[in-house]
Amino acid sequence: MARLIIVRHGNTFDKGDTVTRVGGRTDLPLSHSGQAQAAALARAFADTHFVAAFCSPLRRTRETARTMIGMRTGSPALIVLPFLTEVDYGPDENQPEEQVVARIGDAALAAWEQDAIPPDGWQVDPAALRLGWRNLIARASELGPDETVLIVTSNGIARFLPDVADSAPDGLDRKLKTGAWGVVELHDGSAHISAWNVRP
Repeated sequence: MARLIIVRHGNTFDKGDTVTRVGGRTDLPLSHSGQAQAAALARAFADTHFVAAFCSPLRRTRETARTMIGMRTGSPALIVLPFLTEVDYGPDENQPEEQVVARIGDAALAAWEQDAIPPDGWQVDPAALRLGWRNLIARASELGPDETVLIVTSNGIARFLPDVADSAPDGLDRKLKTGAWGVVELHDGSAHISAWNVRP
């Protein structure tokens, strides 16, 4: 069966930095710890042959993906898919988390984390993101058995994938951690999440 490896990019902040809610309008590179996470991902998948690799236009996803696929003979070209770009957090873009919570409230943040319901002011189209995942799964379903595709994106985008999968592990936490991955197995036109939030 074909597989999709869904990866969240590495860290964009290091210990001691002021952490902010980084969305699609804030194009940060990987931090030092993020580069280390990308290198750990590359080691974890060193023996995996990716037949295709996709990421968003953002530097943090491109850098993570390039580290993972490397410059080995036979590595696929990295293809940018705009739908994989992180969401636009509107007035909360690039703001410290305590300020975000102060504006939207704990209940709104919990609704986002648990059910992918965007708070007021965030520029998110859940239907379009779910359609993007459906289209990507349909495209990948045409792959031959045992072929693997790499997809590097952001947390705000990855959280909509479970909505279109045919099955997922019980209690799956939508939030994909930095430097972590999930596995989607494709078989006979169906998509099954077999792992989520795995780290090296």
